[in-house]
Amino acid sequence: MKVLFAGTYPTGTFEKIQKQLGQEILEIETATTQEELAQAHDVDAVVLRVLKMSKPVIDGFSDRLKLILRWGVGFDSVDIEAAGKRGIPVCNTPGANANAVSELTVLLMLAIGRKLFCHQLDVRAGKWSKNTYLNSSRTLNHKVVGIVGGGNIGRQVARKVQAFGASVLYYDVFRLKPDLEEAFQMKFVSLDELLQQSDVVSVHVPLLDSTKNIISAEKIAKMKQGAILINAARGGLVDEKALVAAINAGKLAGAGIDCVAHEPLQSNDPLLSNPNILVTPHVAGGVGDIGDEIIPMLVANMQHLKAGEAYEHVVNSQFLA
Repeated sequence: MKVLFAGTYPTGTFEKIQKQLGQEILEIETATTQEELAQAHDVDAVVLRVLKMSKPVIDGFSDRLKLILRWGVGFDSVDIEAAGKRGIPVCNTPGANANAVSELTVLLMLAIGRKLFCHQLDVRAGKWSKNTYLNSSRTLNHKVVGIVGGGNIGRQVARKVQAFGASVLYYDVFRLKPDLEEAFQMKFVSLDELLQQSDVVSVHVPLLDSTKNIISAEKIAKMKQGAILINAARGGLVDEKALVAAINAGKLAGAGIDCVAHEPLQSNDPLLSNPNILVTPHVAGGVGDIGDEIIPMLVANMQHLKAGEAYEHVVNSQFLA
């Protein structure tokens, strides 16, 4: 089986996949840039991380291509309709990065709440800021955390913030079943009610036409005075100009942003002008040991490809011929 690995991968990834495949010999090709990926390849499958597979890229592959595997849960980097019309299933790895993303999400909440970045800048500048932010810092204890999106990641965030003493509201277009709401202690409310009641709002939905700027200027205006906003999901979910304006005006206390609308972020971007906004470079799911969760899911679908069996976690079934 010949597989193209598009993007960069943690050290040892290929060896771990080969070990789990057993006697099935894996022939590996790599593409680390978009330009390399855009060249036609004669492979059985593509594993995709960071890079994008648009219709022209997909059409550049020979008919040998039978499967596209996403390293991660998001699939907006793939034209799933174009793949489906060529009879190519696109599979993701749902839940595999939930723990990593939820960890960074809570890290951003704590860092913004405790003014970590502000303290770091002051201390490095020779200012001992012990009492500077005393009245503007806060814990998660007894706070309300509003989670937009009740999927795997949102539920993991709920569990983690509850360990810090917070209670959880959530909104999703698809409400969870009552047993899940009870198990994760998540109370369902409307989006507007969530924004109005939450001390921290954390976004965990995919980027779709229906979710673009789901946190708009209008929605930010409805948020609680002094609230914190976290986006470790996708760039484009938050109106970044409106967010900066709200923080500069004192409406919001700060924000933790791991995903921006246009990557990479330029050094003069307004998001970087306020120390109450902490930006990380889309690393929520990017940890060295994430493969321990993702690799078994990739291997399972590679084995299904070899055996001619049905795939797991297909995201473009509606477009498959």
